[in-house]
Parts: sequence; C-alpha cells; structure tokens
Amino acid sequence: MKRIKFSVLFLASVIAFGAVTTSSVNAKTTSEISDTKQEKVIVIKGSDAMQFDLKEIKVKAGQKVKLTLTHSGKLAKAAMGHNFVLLKPGTDVAAFGSKAAAARETEYIPKSEEASIIAHTKLVGGGESDTITFTAPKKGTYTFICSFPGHYALMKGSFIVE
Repeated sequence: MKRIKFSVLFLASVIAFGAVTTSSVNAKTTSEISDTKQEKVIVIKGSDAMQFDLKEIKVKAGQKVKLTLTHSGKLAKAAMGHNFVLLKPGTDVAAFGSKAAAARETEYIPKSEEASIIAHTKLVGGGESDTITFTAPKKGTYTFICSFPGHYALMKGSFIVE
C-alpha cells in the first residue's frame, strides 16, 4: 500500500514538473523577438500604462531590423499615442523629449532633431501598429524612447548592437 501511494505521489510530481517545464518552453518559443542571419524581427508593445514591454533589444551590427510597434491599449493616439524612436549616441534624451513635446504637427518628431534619430515609427493609438525596417548601426548601446509628451521618462530602453 505504501508503495502504491509513493508511486501515485511520484507520478503526480512528474506530471506537475512536466507542466511547469512545458510552460517554460512555450514561453521561450513564443518570444516577441526572432533572429535570423538576414533579419531580426522585433515586436514591441506600448500600453495605456505608458510602458514598453521590452526594455532591452539586442541585434548584430549591420543586421536588417524589422520592428513593429503595437499599441496594446485602448486609448486614442491624441490622448495616449506611442512611437518608437531610436536615438543616436550622445543625444540628450530630456532635451530631445522637450523639443518633441512641442512638435505635435509632426507626431512629436521634432524636425530640428532629425539628425539625432536613427529610425522611428509613426505615432499609433490603441489597437494600431506600425512597422519599420532599418539597418542596425555600428556596435554600441543606443537609447530608444516614445517621444509623445512626457512618455520618454518611462517609455525607454536599450538597443544593444553587438
């Protein structure tokens, strides 16, 4: 009888461990970033809580990057718009953000700062998305932000080129 109870407990723990292992594998295989030698495909989401779901993106120097920004929230772009702006090294993020806040007519991409931008999406609202393709710059760590007024303080991350 003790042997049967032990076998049942052992089998239950194996099943439970298998479920945990399977969900961990599934989490890894449903990654939002896929990598091939030719192209890195990235899907980054911005929410109504002013957050990107990715804080770090890694690519290889010279690699083609296909990036899709999706607004996972429900608010309109006039109230809670998001974009993805990849900045060149040395760009003062606060100064850029200040100038961006005044650039409503160009979807918060200031014309005076275009030389500071490597790539950017258009501004999207809840349920919308935009896809851009660009070539990864030289090795280094770059900053990406949302340039909608006030968002850059929370919506930022590192774009690491290896």
